[in-house]
Amino acid sequence: MSLNAYLAAAAKKIGIEADEYSEAERTPLRKAASHLLVSGGKRLRPALLMLSADAVRQGAAADVFPAAFGIELLHTYTLVHDDIMDNDSMRRGTPTVHTVYGNTAAILAGDLLYGDAFSYICRAEAAPAAKTAAVQMLSHTCHMLCEGQSLDAAFETRDDVSLEEYLSMVLGKTGSLLAASAGIGSLLAGGTPQQTAALYTLGMNAGIAFQIRDDVLDLTASPDVLGKNRASDLRENKQTIVSIFAREAGVDLSAYHKPDLTEAEISEVISSLENAGVLAKAAAYSEKLIADAKAGLSVFPDSDEKQMLCAIADLFVVRES
Repeated sequence: MSLNAYLAAAAKKIGIEADEYSEAERTPLRKAASHLLVSGGKRLRPALLMLSADAVRQGAAADVFPAAFGIELLHTYTLVHDDIMDNDSMRRGTPTVHTVYGNTAAILAGDLLYGDAFSYICRAEAAPAAKTAAVQMLSHTCHMLCEGQSLDAAFETRDDVSLEEYLSMVLGKTGSLLAASAGIGSLLAGGTPQQTAALYTLGMNAGIAFQIRDDVLDLTASPDVLGKNRASDLRENKQTIVSIFAREAGVDLSAYHKPDLTEAEISEVISSLENAGVLAKAAAYSEKLIADAKAGLSVFPDSDEKQMLCAIADLFVVRES
C-alpha cells in the first residue's frame, strides 16, 4: 500500500468515528465539541499512531484504533483553544467553535475533547501496563503543549528570541503531539524501548520540521494555497526560524512589520532572504532533523511500514500547504 492510500484509509476511518462521536450524545456541549472534529482535516496524527503500531506489529493498527481517535480528539482540543486565544474566526474553511457557540461553550468543548481523549487511549486492545505508559506519555504531552503555547504567547512581545528558545516552543506546541502519536502507537503495539524511542524521535523531529516548513511557506506560498494572507508572520513580527536566521545574517526586516505589505515588498523580502541564504538554511535544518529521525529507524527491519514512516517524515519538509 502506498503512503497516500494509507493516509486516505486512516482519514476515512477517523472521519466515520468522528461522525459517530458527534451523534453519540445529543447535548449542546457535544455538538460544540464535534463542530471542528467533523469538519475534516488531514488526520496525520492518528495515521502516524496507526502506522507506528503496524511497524512494530503488522495488523496492530486495528487494535490501537481507539487510541488513534483519542489523539485526534486531543489535537482538536488544542485547535479549539488556540482559536480562542488567537481570536481566529475561521478554521478548515468553517467558522471556529467560539465564533459559533461563544467562548464559554468553546472552552468547555475543548475540555470535553481533552477528557475523552484519555478514555479512548484506554479503549485500545493492549496490555494494561502498555495503556498506563501510553496515558503517562499523553499526560506529559499535554504539559508540553501548554508550555509551548505559553512560550509562543510570550514571544509576541519580543524580537530577540534565540534559536534554542524557538525550538523549545516548537517542540512543545507542535513536536510533542506528533512524538506522542508515534510513541503511543509503539507502546500499545508492544514495541521495545528502542523502537518506542526511535518512533518518538521521528514524530518529534517531524513536528519541528513541520513548523519550520510552515514558517517558510507563510512567506513563499500563494494566498490561495495558504488560505490566509501571505506573509502574515512577517506583518505581525512573529518570531519564526526565518526571522531568527535573518537576524543572524544581518537582514533587517523591521521595515516590513506592517499590515499593508504589497506583493512587491514581499518579493523584495524573499529576494533578500534568498541572497543571504536564510531560506536555504531553514530548509537544510529541517532536512537534517528528518534525516536523523529516519536513521533512527534502523532498529526496525525493512518493511512496507518502515518505508511509509520514512515517506511520512519526508512529507513534512516537502509539503506545499
